[in-house]
Amino acid sequence: STMLCWLNRLHGALSAPTGRIAHLRPSSLRRRLALSSQRRIPEFSSFVARTNTCGELRSSHLGQEVTLCGWIQYRRQNVFLVLRDSHGLIQVVIPQDESAASVKKILCEAPVESVVRVSGTVISRPPGQENPKMPTGEIEIKVKTAELLNSCKKLPFEIKDFVKKTEALRLQYRYLDLRSFQMQYNLRLRSQMVMKMREYLCNLHGFVDVETPTLFKRTPGGAKEFVIPSREPGKFYCLPQSPQQFKQLLMVGGLDRYFQVARCYRDEGSRPDRQPEFTQIDIEMSFVDQTGIQSLIEGLLQYSWPSDKDPVVVPFPSMTFAEALASYGTDKPDTRFGMKIVDISNVFRNTEVGFLQDALSKPQGTVKAMCISEGAKYLKRKDIESIRKFAADHFNQEVLPIFLKANRNWNSPVAKSIMEEQRSGLTRLMEIQEDDVVLLTAGEHKKACSVLGKLRLECADLLEARGLVLRDPALFSFLWVVDFPLFLPKEEKPEKLESAHHPFTAPHPSDVQLLYSEPEKVRSQHYDLVLNGNEIGGGSIRIHDAELQRYILAELLKVTSSSNLFALDYILICYLCILLPGLDRLICLVTGAPSIRDVIAFPKSFRGHDLMSNAPDSLPPEELKPYHIQVSWPADSEAKKSSLNQPYCPES
Repeated sequence: STMLCWLNRLHGALSAPTGRIAHLRPSSLRRRLALSSQRRIPEFSSFVARTNTCGELRSSHLGQEVTLCGWIQYRRQNVFLVLRDSHGLIQVVIPQDESAASVKKILCEAPVESVVRVSGTVISRPPGQENPKMPTGEIEIKVKTAELLNSCKKLPFEIKDFVKKTEALRLQYRYLDLRSFQMQYNLRLRSQMVMKMREYLCNLHGFVDVETPTLFKRTPGGAKEFVIPSREPGKFYCLPQSPQQFKQLLMVGGLDRYFQVARCYRDEGSRPDRQPEFTQIDIEMSFVDQTGIQSLIEGLLQYSWPSDKDPVVVPFPSMTFAEALASYGTDKPDTRFGMKIVDISNVFRNTEVGFLQDALSKPQGTVKAMCISEGAKYLKRKDIESIRKFAADHFNQEVLPIFLKANRNWNSPVAKSIMEEQRSGLTRLMEIQEDDVVLLTAGEHKKACSVLGKLRLECADLLEARGLVLRDPALFSFLWVVDFPLFLPKEEKPEKLESAHHPFTAPHPSDVQLLYSEPEKVRSQHYDLVLNGNEIGGGSIRIHDAELQRYILAELLKVTSSSNLFALDYILICYLCILLPGLDRLICLVTGAPSIRDVIAFPKSFRGHDLMSNAPDSLPPEELKPYHIQVSWPADSEAKKSSLNQPYCPES
């Protein structure tokens, strides 16, 4: 079968057997655990058949007898080998004397990536042979005994971080890819941060960790859900997008501080850097305001932040949605670099440039600009043309470049149409210097800002490709974005409204009366946490007035189904708050990983496939029968149907 084939392939490649503890005396184990507890240092060699890890030995251990277990990283001239485990590397001296011929035979004949256990003495490396690039580079192990625990067959790629592998190959052989030091670091850092988050929430602030059901019912609205068949004809479960309903009911039930490391599922199709299943730190509180929840989350991140990174400085700065859109063209701005958007409408009120005139003649028309400092030194003409084409193709928006050359000369397609007074005003307003490049566009406020916001990031990519550092990867710039609109016009019916976040978000206290006259102007008590231009969390204060909630659902959103108004009198009894940080995205940013797939042990491909096990997979009709469902294959899919029913067992 498919699964048996996959398990056989997995068994053949895995080379680490189950550990044994016969070499450790109980008294020695208890003493080491007690010392570890006092020092609060993890005991990595408890309960296993080794005394130390490969990465922990130093000159202070000289003369000690040690037992190590690990993978053979590489071997040099049958004299030395480097042993690797998940904690580091150490050099092992292969004995050359006749009395140790059996040990030499084991260590010299074992293929690379085989698993061995060696025992020996920690000694100093000969003078001049120290390796300062290795933490264990001052010492080596003089082996006395060796045991081959598992011999390795030929692998599809070398287990070295510098060896380039395609992502598809890495995902297909994920159990091998996990051996790399980068993946080990990412997953261990993730584990440490989650542990610290639990400690902060449960031990320091009295939260209750509650597991909510994974099998639930369909909830209309929001992202599409995965459907799970049941044995009742025509009845289906759905995997939850989030624990939304359950955590609200926990608040009603009196658990006023809840959190969960929650698995969530969204059937969003092919997305380059999204996962159909993902993890979020899910938090809900009663009787709290926006300031309180923001302080909690700032403390949570500060407490759980890795010690090898610069410490998190709190409180985080805050910016309104309107300010973020006007200055950065997005609701998740990367504030590590400048290039802010500036409104220059007043400078060009009397312009002779055609498309600027057209824009300013309309009620919501504006002219926006962005200055790229010293852009002329780094951007070529083809880069500017590529930027203009991007704006035209994706936004149907014209963008004009202006180059400020030596002696204050302007180089632009519309330079002759810009009057001296307008040049002076623009130079003064945007503080333009020699060799700067200005990108200028016009149109409705949101659209003009959005296009420059996208171009701001495109330009940053181009400048960094030319060697200019704009976004320091070691800098973590947190930002709260607040005062989002409560409603947005529906795309298909702009005259009607829909919730910008969800229909239970509370309106801003100052804007409640606008609900009855100008609801499109109402701000919400929703807020996002942004890190380096990525949204890593979002939350809102919930409506706790049943009549207000009914008015919004029935009168503004035109929701009349009784199922959507279920038990409002019972659920809306307290002041609720929620924050949903995206854990995968957060860990990705902290580690500097290029993709969230690099911080998840067994991720799906960007198409939602598990390349290691070939999931999703087809099922034979007899296994579908208890669920009262059958697959209806299109006429042109018979060949595909046949191929899907074949066992999946790719060659190594």
